[in-house]
Amino acid sequence: MHRHIYLAAIPVAFAAGLFVSHLSTPARAQAPDNKVTAQIIDLAALTDADLGAQIPSMGTLRSKGLVVTPNGTIAVQTGNVPRHTHMGSDEIQYVISGSGTFWLGNEQRQIHPGDLIIIPKGTVHAGAQATSGEFKVLSIKLPPQAPGDMQMAP
Repeated sequence: MHRHIYLAAIPVAFAAGLFVSHLSTPARAQAPDNKVTAQIIDLAALTDADLGAQIPSMGTLRSKGLVVTPNGTIAVQTGNVPRHTHMGSDEIQYVISGSGTFWLGNEQRQIHPGDLIIIPKGTVHAGAQATSGEFKVLSIKLPPQAPGDMQMAP
């Protein structure tokens, strides 16, 4: 029963975290019904305060949505998350800062700034142990992650 409550709380916590993170940050997410506008965002300069509060039950994850369209989303994320999968979205992460290990499939891989991580639907992935600074990534999800489309992995 606790597992069902935990799993049901994830989409609510994710949505609340995204809402709270948009209140006072310099970069603004673009709504799906808005036309994408030209802008320049200094991703390396975004601080934890810019990214908002940690998302409850998601490790130390902080996330700031930058672009939202019907076809995909782009967000900056920092922190560490438990091992999980997305069944409805492919994810692409570009490492902005931090180095260490990252779970991809059934193994931990070394990552560093400049790495591009391709995570197909259904692939187990997670942040892991940082050896130099906290991880900050640009996360792209294609199509956008649906509410409830995050399954914890053992």
